[in-house]
Formats: sequence, C-alpha cells, structure tokens
Amino acid sequence: MSLEDESLEYHERRPPGKTETRTTKPTNTQRELSLAYSPGVAGPCRAIADDTDAAYRYTGKGNLVGVVSNGSAVLGLGDIGPQASKPVMEGKGVLFKRFADIDVFDIELDHDDPDAFVESVAGMEPTFGGINLEDIAAPACFTIEERLRERLSIPVFHDDQHGTAIISGAALVNAADIADKDLESLKVTFAGAGAAAVATARFYVSLGVRPANITMVDIDGILTTERAKAGELNPYNREFARDIPEGDLADAMVDADVFVGLSVGGIVDEEMIRSMAGDPIVFAMANPDPEIGYERAKAAREDTVIMATGRSDYPNQVNNVLGFPFIFRGALDVRATEINEQMKVAAARALADLARKDVPDAVREAYGDQPLQFGPEYIIPKPMDPRVLFEVAPAVARAAIDSGAARTTLEREPYVERLEARLGKSREMMRVVLNKAKSDPKRVALAEGHNEKIVRAAHQLEERNVAEPVLIGNGERIERIADDLGLAFDPDVVDPTAEPYEEYVDALYERRKRKGITRTEAEEFIRDGNYFASVMVERGDADAMLTGLTHHYPSALRPVLQVIGTADGVDHAAGVYMLTFKNRVVFLADATVNQDPGAETLAEVARHAADIARRFDVDPRVALLSYSDFGSVDNEGTRKPRRAAERLRTDPDIDFPVDGEMQADTAVLEETLQGTYEFAALDEPANVLVLPNLEAGNIAYKLLQRLGGAEAVGPMLAGMAKPVHVLQRDDEVKDIVNLAAVATVESQQSDYSSH
Repeated sequence: MSLEDESLEYHERRPPGKTETRTTKPTNTQRELSLAYSPGVAGPCRAIADDTDAAYRYTGKGNLVGVVSNGSAVLGLGDIGPQASKPVMEGKGVLFKRFADIDVFDIELDHDDPDAFVESVAGMEPTFGGINLEDIAAPACFTIEERLRERLSIPVFHDDQHGTAIISGAALVNAADIADKDLESLKVTFAGAGAAAVATARFYVSLGVRPANITMVDIDGILTTERAKAGELNPYNREFARDIPEGDLADAMVDADVFVGLSVGGIVDEEMIRSMAGDPIVFAMANPDPEIGYERAKAAREDTVIMATGRSDYPNQVNNVLGFPFIFRGALDVRATEINEQMKVAAARALADLARKDVPDAVREAYGDQPLQFGPEYIIPKPMDPRVLFEVAPAVARAAIDSGAARTTLEREPYVERLEARLGKSREMMRVVLNKAKSDPKRVALAEGHNEKIVRAAHQLEERNVAEPVLIGNGERIERIADDLGLAFDPDVVDPTAEPYEEYVDALYERRKRKGITRTEAEEFIRDGNYFASVMVERGDADAMLTGLTHHYPSALRPVLQVIGTADGVDHAAGVYMLTFKNRVVFLADATVNQDPGAETLAEVARHAADIARRFDVDPRVALLSYSDFGSVDNEGTRKPRRAAERLRTDPDIDFPVDGEMQADTAVLEETLQGTYEFAALDEPANVLVLPNLEAGNIAYKLLQRLGGAEAVGPMLAGMAKPVHVLQRDDEVKDIVNLAAVATVESQQSDYSSH
C-alpha cells in the first residue's frame, strides 16, 4: 500500500476526518443539561453581556484558535482551493491539541479577494482567542495578516511566514555559536523570495543579522536595486534588494556564511557549497526535496558543514510544530492582544537554549539512529520533545507581559506547573514531590554510577537542585561518560575499590556475621556498588539510595534488605505504584515484593501505600481488593483481605478510611459504593488499592498501564528503615529523577523510621 493509499484509508476510517468536539462538563442528568443549556445558560450570557471579558471565564474562547485558510498555497500542492485544504487544516488542529492542548476550529473560506477574507475573519473575533492563518498565497498573505493585526485585539499569526523564521532562527543562533561566528557578521544568502523567505530574513534581522549582509535570490536572480527600480519586485521582498551587481544563486553563495533555502529542490550543487565561507551553515528547507541533499552537502567540504533541512529523516529538522502550538499557548494564557516580534524572538531563544540540555530518553528512543547531543548534528530540539511546551510557552508569555501585549500576568513556576498538568496527571503529581525535594535536597547514593542513564539523572538532579547525587563507581570512568555526554558538571563520586574502606567492611561484617558472611567475604562484597551504597546509607553517609537499573529486581533488593532492612516494627516492605489517569490518581500495592501475603501483611502493605499517597499530598482512601464483595464469596482467599480491612478499621492509629474485601469496580465507582453498598466505610472512590497477592498486583498495574492508558511512577519501595528505591531495568532518566525526589522527601521526614 502506498503512502497516499494508506493516508486515504486513515482519513476515511470512521468517523471521517481527524477531529471532533467533546463536552468538558458532565451532561448525564436533566439538571446538568439545564445548566449547560436552557434555562441555566442565561446566567453566563448575562455576565458576558455586562462584561465581554467574562467570555474568557465562562466559555472556551481563551483556549480556542481558528485555523483559517483559502487553500491558495497549500504546501506541495499549490492552489487547491478551500475544500481540498480542509484535511490540512484539520491536521493543524491535531498538532495544536496534541502538543499544547489548544482547541481548534478549522475555517476554510472561499475568498480569493483579500478584502472579503479580512472581513470574514474579523467578523469571527468574538469566537476565538487567536487566529492562525494558513496556506494563503503571497503577496495577499502579507496584506491579510497586516490588516487583521490592525483590526483585531486577539493574536493573529501567519505560520507559513513566521513558523519557519522562528525555528530556523533558533537553529541559526546555535549554529553560529558552534561555528564561532557572530550573528551581526554573518553573510546570509536566501534562495527564494516569497512569504517565508521575507519573514525569515526579517526575523534574522531581529536576532542580530545586519540587513546589508542579506542577499536574496529568486528565480530571476539576485534581488538588486536595479530590479526594484524596474518594478520587478513586490512591495515586500523589495526591502531586501541590494545595490550590488546582478547575478544568479551561484554568485550569491560565494563567501556566504549561511545559505537559507526556501525555494525548490535540487538547485544547489557541491561546487556552490565549496564556494561558501569556512564552516558554512546550510539550511536547505525545501520540501520534500531540499535544495541540496544532506549527504552531498556534508561531503562537499572537509570542514564542518552545519546542515538543517525540512525532513525528519535527517538531523536538524526545521519543523513548524516546534513553534506555533507553544507560541499560541503562551499568548493565550496571558490573553495577549498580538504575537509581536519580542514574543517571536523569545520563542527562538528558548528553543536554542533547550537544544543545549540533556535530551529525555523517550525522545532519544523516538529518533534512535540520530545523535541527540548539542553540536552540528543537533542544533534544535526534536518536535516530540515534551519540554518544548515548558520552555517556549513561558518565554512567550513573559515576552508578552514585558512588551505590553498581555492583558493578564503570571509567574513562571506556577505557570509551568499548570502546563505540566495539561500533559498528564503524573506530571502534576510529581511536581508536588519535586517541589518538596527542592526545599531541602538530600544526599542520594546512586549505586550504579557507571551507567549512562544514572550519570544523566545525576546531572539533572544537581542542575534542578532536587537532590545531591553521589555516584558510586570509578571517578575517571564516570568523568569520561559525562564528557562524552557533553554534561558540564563535577559529580560527587565515591569509588568502593579505591581504598579498603575498613569501617564499611566492619559495618557489613557486624550486620551479617551471623548470617553466614565471613570478614573476607565482607571485604569482597563491599566492592559491589549495591552493598557499598547500602552501608553508606545505613551509616548515615548518604540519606537515600537508588539501585536496580542494571540488575533484576530481586538481585537489587537483596543487599538492601540485608544491610538496611525494614523499619522498626515493620516486618514486610512493599512495592507501590502511583498510576495516573486524566482526572484520577490511584496508588497500587503490592506489585513487586510479597508473593502471597497473609492478612497481617496485607494490612501492613495498606499502611505503606497510604504513607506513600500522603507524600504526594493525597488523602488516602484504602480498599482491600478481591473477587468478592463484603463476604459474597467466603473462602481462605477472600478472608485474608477481609481480615486485613477489619484489622485496620479497629486500629486506633489508623486515621484514613479503609474497607474490604471488595471487587475492583466497587472500589472505584462512587455510585456502587453509595448505592449498592451504602454501608461501606468509603464514601468516595478508593485511591489506594491493595491487591491480594503479588501476581494480581503485577498483572493489574501492567494492564492499567498498557491498556488503560495509565502513566506509572514507581515502584516505590515502602517500609524500609531508610529511603531506598529499586529501579526497573527499562526505567528512563525521568523515572530515576522522580524516584530520587521521592527518596529525598522521605529523608526529609523526621519520623521516617517510625511506622
């Protein structure tokens, strides 16, 4: 099946198209319908009639963008008309929603006349919080955007002009830095003189490039003052006409530092690349075929050619999705009246800065065959990088505030938390713990210090002030890994093999001498990172510990249990997962430690899980799960969770609601708890679920994660005498950082060992 056939099938699949509308409020009862529409809707209508700004409070206007086109210049297809452009506009809406949680109505207008187009869009201002113009032919696109910006008090943004400008501008900032060239000294040659080229050239000037150093070439040659006098240029590209001799693209590229291609494929050859200045910057952005292929441009010279294209199968893809969703997000959230030059520059600089930071594992995996480390092959972030939202939107919002375009203000940190909540409940929940950790960072021993992910996590922990990482391993080897990763930090490293560490050997021997370990064996064991880190925490030389990334869970857990052990009064540790859904969070135990727990162990596991929930500022409501409801089946299996629930309910130290045994759906459905089982001790759905055995716990969390769409944080090891967590072997850097934050918060609690 060809790509086109596959795309047709994709779009035709029911329901046709790619977007739909959904309600954001409950509409299940007559009362709710009367609030949503007549007669209750009169209330917000009156409020908005009295104050039009109230529309941002009572309607979706503040999160709604109109994607508007007449289909006169659709990328790669040309003037196909408004109806045929609708799949593209729907696709734009998908990107707005997917990357920035912005709702979109796509509007296709059958207007070739700019006056009619402007009047139609202006008339829709009350509907939208912003307007994204799309695929409108030049020079009408310039006129339309200018006039709409003058008339409307909401942001108007023509992405075909400014999107490429902003993204390639971010790439230019970093490429110039790598090539050790100043922006103001760059000689820049443009192939193409349409809307994107003019907007990009203007934007480069805003970044610091001198207009006199820009040479623009169209199909007829260099844009010169002589051609402008002859009336060959339009009012927009005329501003880049230069008083230089006429010539073609090859002439314009001689000694240029930068080539910017916004034209057609295949018009640049190797000789033209060789004619450029040393360490040239080549942005060949024609799609689908660039002005010169990546391999040909790189092979044309012996020095460094910093290359970007519009394609995803080569490094440094200039993709507009890196810009418009996040620019609009920031603009909408401060109710900006426009998207001005300061906001665009802020977006570009935020993207440039982000490219210099360590890349998340999920992004690395998505682009597995490409190096993702700041340098010639990585000068702009990848479109799938979730951090773009948290960097670009706040930068744009701040620029709007500083430039006077914003109608509301916001503070960066609370705003970033709101943005994280848009991408998932787990980010919102982890922010609680991360903020607590930052208030008093603790020393966290990382037992597997030679692992690349561990080194990257240590860098992030230190950079974000979440914890004070201590890497266990050989210092030279760890330093080499950090250097290879381009991480500029000097980690705290402790090498178990560098000296005898007699006091550590003594501590391990004393702990295990009646468990079959000789002193000679203790000397050998202490060279193992897991045993060394365990003793380190036990002695108080570190506050917490992480291990398990390169070991099977039982192997990693064994030294921890042998050296640190469970807390006073605790017989059994437990593994707890936090599972987050769109509007709900649950804590699930035990999924990693206790294979076939009895009633007493289940009660202990429930206490551990409730403690974990409270570290996330969640008030626990605990359900002991089984396949029966409150005695509907009576056998030894159902009696264990029933007895555990009874034990907890009669314990005067238990200050959270708990009940069971009950089925899983009973535990999480409010109508069942309050209807069928109104006697239950839970008057709201449970948020801590205790499974009857390890098998059920492991199955449940994996099914919820893989089929239920839950995001999992954990497993968090609870019930230990000191904060210790055992990682999963496929954990990402963010998982390591998250568990280090949890361990830090545990260490902050003075009553950690009192259960």
